[in-house]
Amino acid sequence: MYIKTGDTVAVIAGRDQFVTDKKGTKTRKTGRVLKVLKSQDRVVVEGVNVVKKHQRPTQANDKGGIIEVEAPIHVSNVALLDPKSGEPTKVGFRVENGKKVRFARKSGTTIDSAKK
Repeated sequence: MYIKTGDTVAVIAGRDQFVTDKKGTKTRKTGRVLKVLKSQDRVVVEGVNVVKKHQRPTQANDKGGIIEVEAPIHVSNVALLDPKSGEPTKVGFRVENGKKVRFARKSGTTIDSAKK
């Protein structure tokens, strides 16, 4: 899988693809990847695919009630954001200094070294 926890991604398909502001302009929803579910090919993105969940009272949550939680979204519906331009891009792999690193196909910028 080419997306890791902590990456910033944009939603490129599905019902949560766009957000409309007060002026009526549409922009893509973006967010940070909170969790990667490799076995299901899904990712949990912050602020995307938010669903309401009925929770019964527990020791941690005395009241219970209806809470909002991010649900997983399929990895094919998100694209990594290019660190240079901020646009959705495909991910490529190459070897630099004996290590396999990810790079953005649009700009050629290395992604892994940019985060650290």
